[in-house]
Amino acid sequence: MKPYSLDMRQKIINTYEAGNTSIRKVAARFQVSKSTVQKLLKGKRETGKLFPG
Repeated sequence: MKPYSLDMRQKIINTYEAGNTSIRKVAARFQVSKSTVQKLLKGKRETGKLFPG
């Protein structure tokens, strides 16, 4: 599977960081899995970047 675009990754992170929502709701909004959102958040927290692994 092709990695999500950098723009898509940024939108997911921004939506979650804006607050008042859960990982599950962000995942549903962008039609990705909950684990995808969790991985993006973890990667951003650990490396500060959104590039694919």
